[in-house]
Amino acid sequence: MPVTRPKRRPTAAETAARAARRVSAAGSKVVFGNREQSWLAFNRRVLEQARNPANPLLERVKFLAIVSSNLDEYFEIRVSGLMQQADSEGAELSLDGLAPREQLRRVHEAVNALVADQYACWRRELLPALDEAGVQFRTAAQLGEAERAWVGKYFETQVQPVLTPLAVDAAHPFPLLGNKTLNVLVSLDHPETPKQEKLMIILPVPRSLPRIVQLAPEADGPRRHMFLSEIIKLCAGELFPGYAVRDAHAFRVTRNSDLYIDEEEAENLLKKIEEELRNLRRGAAVRLEIEDGVDADLFAALLGHLELAPEHAIKLKGPLNLFRLMSLCEMLDRPELKFPPYVPADPTKLPPARTIYERMAERDVLLHHPYESFAPVVEFVELAARDPDVLAIKQTLYRTSGDSPIVRALIDASMAGKQVTALVELMARFDEANNIKWARELEEAGVHVVYGLVGHKTHCKCCLVVRREGGTLRRYVHLGTGNYNPKTARLYTDLSLFTCREHLGAEVAQLFNTLTGLGRTPHFQHLLVAPFNLHARTQDLIAAETANALAGKPARIIAKMNKLVDPATIEALYAASQAGVKIDLIVRATCCLLPGIKGLSENIRLRNIVGRFLEHARIYCFENGGQPLVYAGSADWMPRNFFRRVEAVFPIEDEALRRRVMDEILATELRDNDDARELQPDGSYAAPARAAGEEPFRAQRYFMAAATVRATPPATPSIVPAPGPAATA
Repeated sequence: MPVTRPKRRPTAAETAARAARRVSAAGSKVVFGNREQSWLAFNRRVLEQARNPANPLLERVKFLAIVSSNLDEYFEIRVSGLMQQADSEGAELSLDGLAPREQLRRVHEAVNALVADQYACWRRELLPALDEAGVQFRTAAQLGEAERAWVGKYFETQVQPVLTPLAVDAAHPFPLLGNKTLNVLVSLDHPETPKQEKLMIILPVPRSLPRIVQLAPEADGPRRHMFLSEIIKLCAGELFPGYAVRDAHAFRVTRNSDLYIDEEEAENLLKKIEEELRNLRRGAAVRLEIEDGVDADLFAALLGHLELAPEHAIKLKGPLNLFRLMSLCEMLDRPELKFPPYVPADPTKLPPARTIYERMAERDVLLHHPYESFAPVVEFVELAARDPDVLAIKQTLYRTSGDSPIVRALIDASMAGKQVTALVELMARFDEANNIKWARELEEAGVHVVYGLVGHKTHCKCCLVVRREGGTLRRYVHLGTGNYNPKTARLYTDLSLFTCREHLGAEVAQLFNTLTGLGRTPHFQHLLVAPFNLHARTQDLIAAETANALAGKPARIIAKMNKLVDPATIEALYAASQAGVKIDLIVRATCCLLPGIKGLSENIRLRNIVGRFLEHARIYCFENGGQPLVYAGSADWMPRNFFRRVEAVFPIEDEALRRRVMDEILATELRDNDDARELQPDGSYAAPARAAGEEPFRAQRYFMAAATVRATPPATPSIVPAPGPAATA
């Protein structure tokens, strides 16, 4: 649909060049951190949790698996983009002035070091600890006679029937290997000839086979496990009678997984995305992972077939794809090796019993997930679907679960005759297929399914319910920082705001009308909406704090987000710091701002928290001369969020809720001295300093305890402990 877009913004290279020429009054040059190295530093923080003995053993195994999962996505998207830039002419420099090839060189160097430390953690720390806990892993060399017989039988009955050996020679072209699929490279020789043929055979392994196998599960004693790749390598000779197996090594290929779609040329976006999803498995190879010790000639041949240079290959000193260890945590019923179960509290269930709509009519409701239940969000939509006085429901869907109760409620509402509109983002990365499925089901039920603005992902989290009350219509709104996904809502930290304030309801309705209809650029006074006013208003809010500091007024910024990359915003924060604004930033992952540089960012402190739950909320607080403004929403401070996505950042206007966000949520995270790390001027992270005798304090642990107390009925008086050392249970 036609939309008036913001004026052309400078490219990253133009901004970086301009910033490099700028010199502050103190004589410091504006500097930026490197985006790729910053993300890798975040993933190293995840590895720290795998190495932390204070975490339960199987939770440490999960963190180790997450490191691999994160690296997969990093190569599929970020590294593949760098490789394309390196092959093109006139590629832009990074914010810190590096060309793509130099960035790739540094990425490979950092990744190799990270992977080496990850596998050292597995071999030296987790494997011995698992063995001590009665959870053993066997290699082929460690199998006893009975175990070897069991493995042979398992291979014969469960594995061999679904394997198809693929020779690679003049008569057999190199096969098309799927993205991140398990394969085994087998080298064969004819035993009756003196020449070593080194015949290359590839065994693709179907995804349907479990990657970790429990050996002889009926036997007593410690649980013994073996990676499927080890079983296949041990028994591969059964597939090649008459030949000798020289060696066998598991490997997998990571491919470029970004979608390339010109929305303006795609008449049917849904069908076009389906086609692209089928093409993803044919994407260019960007990484080869293979077990160490592979024959040099076969390794070179494999790289040649994949059209990869050696620097894009990683030789692993351990099992392929440690993300498969996630299944081990699911297989084992060992609660003593996991975090204690946590049931999110639901303060909306406190007596007297009222629906979420009745509570909203009295005052705004704020929930802090996953400490407080996501159930009221589901209830909000389900009640609307059943309520005969509800006339219309409008909902954005970016990522949701495969069995989404919210989508089911929208279908029920449509079947009941209500006007239901669902704005489905088909290009939510790695969830495209799931969203296509829901889009089709919604359309079949009569829901009006739309896909938003051309060229912009719809990333905002909004639900609008229009209800008839007497002779008037009233709007009820849910606005969030996270997705409408009950499953991830138990793992991600987010905020939910329920409100029926008339001016916010009117602007949410205007946002939906902009996304579903035709019109000129909308005007938003209260909501900060990308791509319309979010970037400009963010700059204005930072500039106002800068002006207040220069005028001697109170000036403070506290901002929490996933990523901080936008160069204009970073420059504005540097200027605010130089003016004396005290700035605290909580940035989970990528950050191109460098704090603590004298004369440039010495008034900026920046930290991240990596713990049991994934930090996901975006919260922005501005002192505003003593009348604080607090916002939350779906947008990070990145160019894509400001200019290439539809985002909604909303004000928290209730005074009590504002104080809760500032004085409890953010203040507690700024006091974390255990899961938190502080970013240093050189881009590294360091643990916060503790005073003598100061106890470790985890913000996430405090939030769990506080949410339980908040949801306790008044008949059982409890006191929420202050967010300090006394609260560290």
